[in-house]
Formats: sequence, structure tokens, C-alpha cells
Amino acid sequence: MLESITPLILTYNEAPNIERTLQQLQWASRIVVIDSFSTDATLEILKRYPQVEIFQRKFDTHAKQWNFGLEQIQSEWGLSLDADYALTDALIDKLKILSPSPEIDGYFIPFKYCVFGKPLRGTILPPRQALFRKGRSHYIDDGHTQLLVVQGQSESLSNPILHDDRKSLSRWLWAQDRYMVLEVKKLQKTPLSELGWGDRLRKQKILAPIIIFFYCLILKGGIFDGWHGWYYAFQRVFAETLLSLRLIEADLSTTTRPPQKLN
Repeated sequence: MLESITPLILTYNEAPNIERTLQQLQWASRIVVIDSFSTDATLEILKRYPQVEIFQRKFDTHAKQWNFGLEQIQSEWGLSLDADYALTDALIDKLKILSPSPEIDGYFIPFKYCVFGKPLRGTILPPRQALFRKGRSHYIDDGHTQLLVVQGQSESLSNPILHDDRKSLSRWLWAQDRYMVLEVKKLQKTPLSELGWGDRLRKQKILAPIIIFFYCLILKGGIFDGWHGWYYAFQRVFAETLLSLRLIEADLSTTTRPPQKLN
């Protein structure tokens, strides 16, 4: 199956990560990279790999960027990867022998979240539909990220992808604020009946940061991962707190009226 798969990667200043991703894709005869005009060493690293084909496009939304990438894929199957993802050897071995039936158009793949290279026992990340038939799939925007829409049936694989982001904390903080602005827009425009229980909880503003702390440390076993687990829990609490602040800000900005002019 590997010969019918083209990995698709989005990049923007991913020099701390992209090498690990590419190292696990050396089986691919062609890798499509959509770069949002990186200014660090990302392009230099990409050009070391002859099977990488780089397309540059100014970023507007995740869905449009991914759909542009789909247009560049020439094989039957695509494998969408963030620049901080690395396929495990077990997953690569599984892809070698994978033989999908005609009605299967996509596969969900689970994650192992890494902190400074160490895989954690658990993560809040759900499996992602990352492997798909290119001609029967497209992306739509979903809050700060994107959602793959596959026409046919999908199955799940058990072997994981490693999510191993080693960009600086300041870059992570910058990205989270951008993400949460988009998440607020999604939560505001989506009817409550169409939201999952997690997003309904987030709209309450107060409980989500508290619950996510115990969820990461206790239910997901982060407390047994030492400081790596605490780091991840603090990251998620910060992200949820930032979202709560953005939700409160949005509510206050719509209820605050300008002062009346005195005659």
C-alpha cells in the first residue's frame, strides 16, 4: 500500500520539528509540502530530501491550505501530517500490508503525545482521520483547525503517530492565542444542540480549566509521567483558561454599550 500513498505536510517555521517527520517518511517516493513562506531553516531542511516537492501559498485558513495540498497529490491515497508528527515504525509496518476494501475511503489514526521527546501515557487528542482516498475527500474549517470529510466508510488503525512538537514555549503561546480566537467564533456561531459535551462544557467558561487539569493528570495518567506529565497538564489548563478569557471578553464586548452623549 505504501506505493499508493503521498504524505501531505503543512509547514510554517517548523525547523525544530520537520526533520523528525521526514526521517519517518523515507519510504515515500513523493512528499507534498505546502509552506506558508517560512523564514527559518524549514525550507533548507526540506530541500535535503529529493522526494519532497515544495509549494508555497499564503496561509488564510487551514481548510483552504489543506485543500490546495490535496490538488497536488497524484496518488490514490493521501496521508495528511502536521510538521510535528512522526510515524511510528509499527504504523509504517501496518501501512505496508494494509489492503482496504473498495468501500473504505479513510482511516483514523491515534496519537501518542510527546513532551520534549517523551511519549506520555495519555492525551486529550482524539484519533485523526489522516489516511484517505484523495479523490473522495475534502477539508472544511472547524474552529482553529480543520476537519476531513470522507465520502465512504472509515476504519481505525491501532498503531499511533507521535505528536512531538519541540518549538519554543513562546511560539506555542502565540499559536494558542490565535487558535482560541477561532475557537470562540466556532462556539458562538454553532447551536448548542450541535456541540459535543466538551464544547458545551467550555462554553460554561469556569469548569473546563479545572476539569482538564484532573483529566490530564489523573484519568490520563499524566501524574505518572513526572514533570513531562505536569508540563502537558499545565499546557492544557493554560489553553482552556485562555479560551475562557476570550469567551468572557466576547460576551462583555457585546453587552457593553457606549456611553450616551450629554446634550
